[in-house]
Amino acid sequence: MNDRLKQLYQSVILKHHREPVHFEKNETATHVLEAYNPLCGDKFQLFLEVEGGRIRQMSFHGYGCAISKASTSVLVKHLEGLPAGEALELCRKFEAMLQSEEDAPEAVNEEFAAFAAARSFPGRMKCATLSWEEMEKFLQGRQ
Repeated sequence: MNDRLKQLYQSVILKHHREPVHFEKNETATHVLEAYNPLCGDKFQLFLEVEGGRIRQMSFHGYGCAISKASTSVLVKHLEGLPAGEALELCRKFEAMLQSEEDAPEAVNEEFAAFAAARSFPGRMKCATLSWEEMEKFLQGRQ
């Protein structure tokens, strides 16, 4: 892993772990998703307000390691406001980037690219993809 990627990984993880985006419950959400990893205990609820095929509002709450919390925060930050089709495409791009053997392409959002470093820690891949996979399942069902 190159030094730039290490530094980016650490800064993104720490920022989103300490100051997560929309880390709150939403009792009026139209959909609540459960992202749970029974192997390590990470568990987040994703609160969505979907209206007219668009993710109008999104938040999350729960607990997990710094990587899963930061990754979920990045998901919320980038998917809120998107039409379901675009959100699904973004989920697939994020997951494909993590599974690729190549360096994260320059065209990928810098926050997404930071999680490419998780490939160096195979045991942490599920942490990085936990909420993204749950969101993708939900969005696939809306197509």
